[in-house]
Amino acid sequence: MVPEKRKLMVAGAAIAAALAVAGCAPQGYNAADYGNAAEPASNDVAASPGATADPAATSDPAAQADPDATAAPGSETGTELSDDQITKALTGTAVKKMGEVVENEGGFVLYRFDGDSNSPAKSNCNGDCAKVWPPAYTNDGKPTLKGVSSSVVGTVTRADGTKQLTIKGWPVYTYIGDKKPGQWKGQNVSGKWFVIKPDGAKNLTCLPAVSKPVAPPASESGAESSDSGTAGSDYSY
Repeated sequence: MVPEKRKLMVAGAAIAAALAVAGCAPQGYNAADYGNAAEPASNDVAASPGATADPAATSDPAAQADPDATAAPGSETGTELSDDQITKALTGTAVKKMGEVVENEGGFVLYRFDGDSNSPAKSNCNGDCAKVWPPAYTNDGKPTLKGVSSSVVGTVTRADGTKQLTIKGWPVYTYIGDKKPGQWKGQNVSGKWFVIKPDGAKNLTCLPAVSKPVAPPASESGAESSDSGTAGSDYSY
């Protein structure tokens, strides 16, 4: 009887795991969008979102210590962008299955990158990376805020001289794999990209399996490139 009980326990655990996976993925998404599997974050993370997984995200008083982070628009290191290139608003809100997120004025979810740093603030996503993960550009570092404290919003000067918005020192981005407002297909891409919460911490409420980013869009010269909406590229960012 003992072996039978063990079998039942294993089967029950498998069913529970399957339900957890289904509950983690956004409604209407295929498992393939997340590398064929997804799993919820650990209980420790759920009990204290972002705190144990990323202490620097919410506790570092020097998170925006980069001297270039608040350089005035038009300074010698700045590059002025057109109105349609900049992020005009940051809104702290909640989406199904993920919970707390920050969205731009178009309703697209913003992400942070483990390859960056927040003390001092620095973006290391350039070139093709920035085509897949468009930076939240700004000219004056003063987007309209709702549900996001002005005390955690700043800017960082990128390698090309443009300015990018930061939350708690972390540069923020959208993801071209998200085709509709509220989607978060960029969660855990490459094991380095995560939905950012209004306080700058990673949102680990739902943690799909590590997946590869979509390929960058074709260049203006017409160079061959994979479909920007297809997951599974060989890019490491």
